[in-house]
Amino acid sequence: MNVRVLTDVLAIDREFTYTVPEGWADDPRFGVGAMVRVVLHGRRVGGWITEVGVEAPEEVELTPLAKLSSLGPGRELMDLSEWAAWRWAGRRAHFLRTASPPRVVAGLPRPQRSRMVPSGDYADLFEGEGRTLRQGPSDDPLPIALAAASRGQALILVPDHGRADDLARRLGREGAWAVRYPDGWAAAAAGATVVGTLSAAWAPAPDLTAVLVIDEHDESYRSESAPTWSGRDVAVERARRAGVPCVLLSSVPSLEALRSRRVMRPSRGAERDSWPQVEVVDRRSEDPGRAGLYSPELVRALRDGGRVACVLNRRGRALLLACHLCGELAVCTECGASMRQTEDKQLRCRAGDHVRPMVCAECGSTKMRNLRAGVKRVREEIEALIRTPVAEATGSGYVGSPTARVVVGTEAVLHLGRPFDVVAFLEFDQELLAPRFRAREQALALIARAARITGSRESGGKIVLQTRLPDDSVVTAALRADPALLARAERDRRQELGLPPYGAIAVVSGPVAEEYMERFGTPLGIQVAPDPSGQFFLRAPDYDTLCDALASVERPSGRLRIDVDPIRAI
Repeated sequence: MNVRVLTDVLAIDREFTYTVPEGWADDPRFGVGAMVRVVLHGRRVGGWITEVGVEAPEEVELTPLAKLSSLGPGRELMDLSEWAAWRWAGRRAHFLRTASPPRVVAGLPRPQRSRMVPSGDYADLFEGEGRTLRQGPSDDPLPIALAAASRGQALILVPDHGRADDLARRLGREGAWAVRYPDGWAAAAAGATVVGTLSAAWAPAPDLTAVLVIDEHDESYRSESAPTWSGRDVAVERARRAGVPCVLLSSVPSLEALRSRRVMRPSRGAERDSWPQVEVVDRRSEDPGRAGLYSPELVRALRDGGRVACVLNRRGRALLLACHLCGELAVCTECGASMRQTEDKQLRCRAGDHVRPMVCAECGSTKMRNLRAGVKRVREEIEALIRTPVAEATGSGYVGSPTARVVVGTEAVLHLGRPFDVVAFLEFDQELLAPRFRAREQALALIARAARITGSRESGGKIVLQTRLPDDSVVTAALRADPALLARAERDRRQELGLPPYGAIAVVSGPVAEEYMERFGTPLGIQVAPDPSGQFFLRAPDYDTLCDALASVERPSGRLRIDVDPIRAI
């Protein structure tokens, strides 16, 4: 007997034929998707069986499989990996790694009988093909997860590990046989309901009956490394192929979730009550050059004694400095770039390594004013303002007491897993004006995440938005607890511009990007625009057109990144 094997070597995206040693075909691990070891070019590498019972190529002496390692993804996920490789211009092995067990699995556990799981008021959600459900940010998704699990084997995605752990435990207490992915790979392959984050989109689910994606809008469902695949979209495709309902749950549904799907929403009163109070601090009347970050409303919130999280997506001490006397900006005398303050009170160029004393080049003053303070500087200033230790949270880590009443940080502060009474966005305009086409959608998603950790207005939750754009559709949507206000505005804008989901885009970058694009050429219906950084922006009317074109081009050797539907694209 012969088999085809896809090797776990990303640079070699092709299959090879091997013979099966005698007796292996009777092993329960053997079959399509099984993980094996093979000899390739003189060395042993891993791989997956893609086809069983193939004919041997003529005049070729076949090598036998070296080892039958473990149960693997199975035929459904093998087929799905081909679709994903086309959809995100990647290699099948990337996806099969995620779909494979983290440890060797020789056999599956005995299926457990779930105790009766009440479906409650949400059973009708999972009738038909499924739909998008808009739910308030402080509402509990457990009843909806129970409705999914009550149907049989459900696949439930949650954007972060802490909430996934909690949901799996709660489902278990309610009587469901639920496991966390990837540790529960074997149980999932035996029919257990799967709860997990991004990678769980590739969990084995032989008896799949329902799919639920909680907070479908969350960027955590996107892989940061290429291929930049979407866990939400993989889950939706799995449900479509299996013919089972898929429910997308969100407090601020993305346009992708709203398009071509039936949308259900709570009553206006119930939805409004689920959001915290939103206070908008209008700063239009203040002098941009002299106004600081600390409005009277913010100072009052800081001094009221509650737990406060201050969000500022600028790390460091100061990002823009000006002379306190003459107002001259602190710029590099070598290249003209802005300069930052170092820990030892020096000025360092942001573009190069030029360092000079903290002295105004125009008037000689040694006093500088922060026009755009970073997180570190803001923490120091708030500590002086309220005379209380303040903690700092960024993507690099946490500094300060774990129980600090006030925490200043980037949006990482919203991922601490701690409740706060108030979340204050110190300069919300930087989110609204970010040079990304999804900026407003992402800004409202930040508010929704903040709303989850503050709780509803009835529980005293509050969000403070400091802005010079109080009439922006994002601010209005948050103030009225009505995300549809933003969705309508974004839909019209993106339809007019042909941006996702009403068009398709990709970014090609890397050392061999230019060579790849020479091979790519100018296919019909695709616009190609290079930029000075060496990246290439591709636009097409739809993903079929774009992905077919990308798949038709042979990749040159060397590092290449193809980001299909980039979430941070300008």
